[in-house]
This record gives sequence, C-alpha cells and structure tokens, in this order.
Amino acid sequence: MEQLGNNIMILIETGGLFAPVLFISFHLLRPLFFLPVVFMCISGGIMFGPVAGTLYSVIGITLSSMIFYGLIRWMPRTFDKLTRLKQKLMGDSTAMTTSQVALLRLVPFIHFHLLSLCLLEASESFRAYTKASLLTNIPLAFVYTSVGRWLSHLSPLYIFVFLLVLLPLIYLLRRKEIIIKWQDFFQAST
Repeated sequence: MEQLGNNIMILIETGGLFAPVLFISFHLLRPLFFLPVVFMCISGGIMFGPVAGTLYSVIGITLSSMIFYGLIRWMPRTFDKLTRLKQKLMGDSTAMTTSQVALLRLVPFIHFHLLSLCLLEASESFRAYTKASLLTNIPLAFVYTSVGRWLSHLSPLYIFVFLLVLLPLIYLLRRKEIIIKWQDFFQAST
C-alpha cells in the first residue's frame, strides 16, 4: 500500500495544472485502492498546502459521498447488508446526529462509508444528505490536512488521550430520544 501511495503522490505532483483535478479524482477512486481518507487528506496538505489541500479534499470527499449515495440506492441488497452490519456494530435503534458523525469521522479507524450510511439513514433527501455530508467532511479535511504532519508524529499515548477526549463529546452530542418498538415494550413488561 505504501508503494501505491508513493506512486499516486508522484503522479499528482507531476500533474502540473491538472494536479488538483487528479487529486480529486484519486479521492473518488480511493475506495477501489483501499486507501484511507486520512492518507489522502494528509497528502493534500503536503502537496497543496493547508488551504488548497483542505478545499480539494472537501470537494473530493463530498463527491465520493455523493457517489456512495447513488451506488447504495442502486444496489438494495448491498444497502441491506450494510444496514445489518451497522445494526450489529452500533445497535438496533442507534440514530446518529450530524455532529456525532463529524466527530466520529475524526477517528481514523472508523470506516468512512459506514458513517455515510448513518447520514443516509438520518437524511430525508439527496439534498439533505449532501448538506450533512459536506458539513461532516469539513472538519475531517481541515484537521487532517492542516495538522496532518503534526498528527503523524504523535506518540500512541497522545493519540489515545485524543480519542478519550472525543468519547465524551460524542456522548454529549447524541440524539436524546429513545425509540422502543411496540413489541419490545410489551414483551419486556410482561
């Protein structure tokens, strides 16, 4: 994977005026190469600087999320499988807010499109999904593009402390309602 990442970096760096278009294109092809979003954002910060890298990463990640929306609606069985996987990992009645997804996207080992599925379930339309996706992608791109080099040199202890600080924030920003199915309520009470 490291060699593939280095080859992609060389191709983008020698792209000249088309380098931003190539970079955004690689964001769209990123899932096919199994490259993490964090790697692409850090690479954008190194190649284009923090401002342009953040902008290009936000565009690429948001376009990738929009393609995910189209593909997942086109493949209903895959959508059902992903929904069952999400229910196994997060529970039956877990509905995440946009703020929670934005914070969870900052955690590098949580799958990007699993969080996109959470946004898809919380959105009523494509427009609402795109808006929520854009809002949750901005912190991800900003943090990993601007502070990417700094984060890559952190010790595991500091990363662990950072994740411990994120956990209470995720809890505090949760949706404060509980949905109990009719059958579950009456089975539990008898």
